[in-house]
Amino acid sequence: MRNFDLAPLYRATVGFDQLADMMDRVLSTEVAQPTYPPYNIEKLDQDSYRITIAVAGFAEDELSIEVKEHALVVSAKKAEEDKRTYLHRGIATRAFERRFHLADHVKVTGATHADGMLHIDLVREVPEALKPRRIEITKSTGETVEGKALEAKETA
Repeated sequence: MRNFDLAPLYRATVGFDQLADMMDRVLSTEVAQPTYPPYNIEKLDQDSYRITIAVAGFAEDELSIEVKEHALVVSAKKAEEDKRTYLHRGIATRAFERRFHLADHVKVTGATHADGMLHIDLVREVPEALKPRRIEITKSTGETVEGKALEAKETA
C-alpha cells in the first residue's frame, strides 16, 4: 500500500485536522485489523446508535469504557488467571482494547452488560446553531431593501 504524506494538508488548512487525522488512520499501513472481540453497530433511529460487543467471560468490573478525544475506547482485562486445568479452552477471555472513532456531536448515553453482551448507546446531538432553520419570507410592501436600510440609519 502507498504511504501519503499529509503534512502539506496540515500546513495549508486551519480547522480540518480531524479530517486529516481520519484520512491518516484510513491510509495507515496497518493492514491486519483486530477481530476480537466481535461487535455490531446498529442504527436505532435517525440520531441514535448502539454498539454491541460480545464480552463472554468478563464481569462488569473487568470492563472499562472511556471517551476521550472523539474516541470511544472499550477495554477488558481479567482480574486474575484462574488455576483451572482445561481440556479444551474455546472461550477467549484474553485482554482487549477496541477503539471506535466518534463523529462530531456524538455522545455516549449509557452502557449495559447482560448475557455476555456489552451494549453501548450513543446519540448524535446537533447544537441548535448547526441545525437547519427556516427563514420566513415576508410580503413585499413595495419598498426596496435600500429604502429600509436608509430608514434604519436615520432612526439610529
